[in-house]
Amino acid sequence: MSLTRREVIETAETLVIKIGTNVLSCADDSLDLKRIESLAEQIHRIKETGRRVVVVSSGAVGAGMGLLGLKERPKDLGHLQASAAVGQAHLIRRYDRCLQKHGYHAAQLLVTANDFKHRTRYLNVRNTIHTLFEYGAVPIVNENDTVSIHEIKFGDNDHLAAMVTSLVKKPLLVVLSVVDGLFDGDPGLQTSSRISLVQDWTPELLALATDDSSTLGTGGMKSKLHAVRSATAVGENVIIANGTEEGVLDRILKAEDVGTLFLAQGATVSAWKRWIGYTIRPKGKFHLDDGATKAIREGGKSLLAIGIRSIEGTFESGEVVTLVSPTGEEFARGLSNYNSGDMEKIAMRRSDQIATILGGVPYSEVIHRDNLAVLENHPAL
Repeated sequence: MSLTRREVIETAETLVIKIGTNVLSCADDSLDLKRIESLAEQIHRIKETGRRVVVVSSGAVGAGMGLLGLKERPKDLGHLQASAAVGQAHLIRRYDRCLQKHGYHAAQLLVTANDFKHRTRYLNVRNTIHTLFEYGAVPIVNENDTVSIHEIKFGDNDHLAAMVTSLVKKPLLVVLSVVDGLFDGDPGLQTSSRISLVQDWTPELLALATDDSSTLGTGGMKSKLHAVRSATAVGENVIIANGTEEGVLDRILKAEDVGTLFLAQGATVSAWKRWIGYTIRPKGKFHLDDGATKAIREGGKSLLAIGIRSIEGTFESGEVVTLVSPTGEEFARGLSNYNSGDMEKIAMRRSDQIATILGGVPYSEVIHRDNLAVLENHPAL
């Protein structure tokens, strides 16, 4: 038993468990009912310790494929969404039946990326999850594939799980896949070994992952590492483990050396700045000079128009933009007080010049420091 793992488990009050499609699927693409039942039993044992549990579950499209008799994953949007619509009902029903044996209800939450983009909807999702905790229910979260299109998709449930983790208190994110963790080489080779603990992110570490996705799922190890990195950057611990291994959640709860543990990087980020820096996709870019870069990065200052050399993108006031240093590094994100049209006019201008250009100065700062998130532990992915 690792002391590091024991500390991670003991400090976690909420487990966010992401379950991949292939973990839940049989060879014929139907749902593996025995596995769902086993996972429900293990979730029960976790909840008996007083911890809360959120499940981020893939598998709707795969379940729908089995029910509709499809031999391969559809490639067009219409058939994908139809498979998800059929499969989601079947999936949540199975979760509910298995959890009810232990006295819990499964609560279905279907979300899109837009639910995290808008602050009010983001808070509504968070409040719903915490209210479900009051009733002892187990939230089962999935992307709403029946309405999602490319522009509003998370990309895969690994990234959705990382975002959901930011909604709960003192979380541990557990990503269950069909691999034993991160390996130092090709997992299929006997010469490769599982990496038990990751404390620091290095280029060599990221190079270990590939883009290959699993048979039915959409996220390979590279996608998982990007999602894990976004979670650890804001002070969260993550474990990637093999969900097909019997009793894997029990072993994790006992702090056994299973899977790969990724330790949090730096201090926990506040919910507000986490939302700004790590949840919303920026609509534009501000390229800053050296003085503005140093003032924000080292001095915790607000961003003034005079420090902006150029802008990119089209955005409205109140939308997220990314801040880029003179070396081309994305180092912060924030909510712009001005839209892109006004920013084109006032970039590199002093405050007294802004009044003449715009007919007034509605905001003395382009981005107030309270609405800035510095990304020191999470360079752009």
